Amino acid sequence: MDSNQNSDLITHKGGCHCKRVRWEVKAPNSLIAWKCNCSTCIMRGNTHFIVPSKHFNLISGESNITTYTYGTHTAKHTFCNVCGITSFYTPRSNPDGVAVTLNCLDHGTVTHVEIRSFDGVNWDDSYSQTGISACSKLDS
Repeated sequence: MDSNQNSDLITHKGGCHCKRVRWEVKAPNSLIAWKCNCSTCIMRGNTHFIVPSKHFNLISGESNITTYTYGTHTAKHTFCNVCGITSFYTPRSNPDGVAVTLNCLDHGTVTHVEIRSFDGVNWDDSYSQTGISACSKLDS
């Protein structure tokens, strides 16, 4: 997130399909989201944006969250144990941040989305070339 976006943060709300898991996230109204082709994102059709963990607040549903990990176990793929929706998770690329599933946002607060590609099949190369790791950093 670049420094002039930090002053333009608004609160977005969202959650899972059954509404047991609800959260709010501070982010700009114009988002940069990532479409990934790793083995789990491609199966889920996941497109997400990443924020510093301090900008994410779980409002309800902590007892309904189940976590799945694989590979390096750095990513924590959280999902609702009732409806199965991954509305947010801790990504491998940004273990200090939260990846929010774009389609799990409540309508009305996003004005623009730029979709960027992350080649999760070739994770190391994509990580070093995309600058994705900066998405979870707080501005000084």
